[in-house]
Amino acid sequence: MESRNHTSQDEFILLGLTQDPNLQIVFFVLFLLIFIVTVLGNISMMALIIIAPRLHTPMYFLLSNLSFVDLSYSSTITPKMLQNFLDGKKAISFNGCIAQVYFFVSLATTDSLLLAVMAYDRYVAICHPLLYQVIMSRRLCCQLVVSAFTGGAVQSMIQTGCIFRLSFCSSNKINHFVCDIVALQKLSCSNTILNEIVVILFGGLTSVGSFVIIVLSYVYIISAVLRTKSATGRQRTFSTCVSHFTCVTLFYGTVFFMYLKPNSNASLDQGRVATVFYTVVIPMLNPLIYALRNKEVKGALGKAADRLGCMIKKFRGNRQQI
Repeated sequence: MESRNHTSQDEFILLGLTQDPNLQIVFFVLFLLIFIVTVLGNISMMALIIIAPRLHTPMYFLLSNLSFVDLSYSSTITPKMLQNFLDGKKAISFNGCIAQVYFFVSLATTDSLLLAVMAYDRYVAICHPLLYQVIMSRRLCCQLVVSAFTGGAVQSMIQTGCIFRLSFCSSNKINHFVCDIVALQKLSCSNTILNEIVVILFGGLTSVGSFVIIVLSYVYIISAVLRTKSATGRQRTFSTCVSHFTCVTLFYGTVFFMYLKPNSNASLDQGRVATVFYTVVIPMLNPLIYALRNKEVKGALGKAADRLGCMIKKFRGNRQQI
């Protein structure tokens, strides 16, 4: 990129979460376990949705894409973080930093847009149940998912291009565990006003726009539920939204905490903790939330477990006969 002609930095140093060697070992073990659960949970969710006919619905098609994004999101951040816990230098190459920023922004934006699409899906299912299969057709679902991924990719290209057109001619130490746009701006010796406007404009437009869609969807959902006379019907309807609402609360609660906090050293430390939750913990929690809170997923898991048990018994029986 052209910016390489204006910078003396061939690599950056990620200061990480702590400089304490003992804590780094503890964090390595903790985040390794979290990453393993994230990978297994999201792959299992995608596999279950594929093999279970009862989950071949628009809602679970969208959920499988959310699991793919969460898995990719965590895989963009966690492996490098784990490496740096054991690496005294904690370096990341210039090109590696570009790649991390690109996928970080792209997948975060896609995640936000998918949550909005899933909220719209719940709105159609509850407010227009008779037209649900017609409105949420396979074609529309695919178009919405492709639009979410495309929106994430386009926004990421714009923001990544803007940040790496800057000059980095002083310190190469990023006060974070990931190549974060805000942290990189603080290292630049260029004028970052344009970059800050782009981040606020595009990032805010996507996040706030998605959040508004989610809020409006739930306003209509709650209104429809309150008009339901049967208490059992209300409870059943709300139960279909609990998992999604929990994921939305975790995601946007952390995002708003990160970007609406005051700019101070204490808030920077809080921001790193919030980013850990946002990029590492939430991708692990999402499949667990849907597995524990959703009756259809639990039912499909039970059937899959029974089928696996039968296969194991059959395999053992065949071995004994041999």
